[in-house]
Amino acid sequence: MPAQSTHRVWFAIGDEAAARRAVDVLTEILFEGDAAVGGFEQPDGRWAVAVHFAEAPDQTLVRELVEGAAGAEVAREIRFDTVEARDWVKASLDDLVPVPAGHFVVHGAHDRARVPANKLGIEIEAALAFGTGHHGTTRGCLLLLDHVLKAHRPARVLDLGTGTGVLAIAAAKALRKPLLASDIDAPSVAVARENARLNGAANLVQVIEATGFSAPAFSGHGPFDLVLANILANPLRQLAGPMLRHLAPSAFVILSGLLTPQATAVVAAYRARGLVPVRHLKIEGWSSLLLRRTD
Repeated sequence: MPAQSTHRVWFAIGDEAAARRAVDVLTEILFEGDAAVGGFEQPDGRWAVAVHFAEAPDQTLVRELVEGAAGAEVAREIRFDTVEARDWVKASLDDLVPVPAGHFVVHGAHDRARVPANKLGIEIEAALAFGTGHHGTTRGCLLLLDHVLKAHRPARVLDLGTGTGVLAIAAAKALRKPLLASDIDAPSVAVARENARLNGAANLVQVIEATGFSAPAFSGHGPFDLVLANILANPLRQLAGPMLRHLAPSAFVILSGLLTPQATAVVAAYRARGLVPVRHLKIEGWSSLLLRRTD
């Protein structure tokens, strides 16, 4: 039987920095597991971004996404074709080295032996999607989590919008305490549960499907001493009020998934609810914020 082909979208872009920004934006927007996004240098010194889909994508939608990520001129030059089938998600991660983030190291199964004995390893199976720590938002959250845990031991922790479960697994392994993780997307919930199992944290990480703070489990597990939310800027602003109602006094909140120019508006939404910024990390054009409730 001939190998099934995979659908590819690719476009040229000016330099490495522009390629990284486009890859980050598209990775955040496209559904995890449906597409693999990567950038690579071409022989002429320019860079290209390629997106591989298992199913034929909506070309109009793709052009709109690329225009938002890289501009109208780049979007006009998009090429659509098909290539020989591969496990593109696995291939995109096989060459990535373990990523240190304070006390944590995010790695694939092939690098399990490379995790130092004095670090907490978080293993993400390559076939189970992105959100591996190589993305600036995930690494920023892990660095801020490491900062908080150096001086505090939060009793009740929530990972809101958990994705692959990286942040929930990191907190659970560091604290050795049960915590709650949620995601709006059922496949992501399944991925997070499987990753928790792979990391020996299935008994500590409860993953639920929920929109915002709508599920009864939030009230049952809260009020929270620490909330991690690596989502996107607009949802983060909208969640400021509901989140406040689920925070314990002096609680910490770690926010990410926002481009650095968006950070000011997000901080303002939370400052208006009595949360003040403590730290602001900027990694590869993305911001990660640590805030604390003061009222």
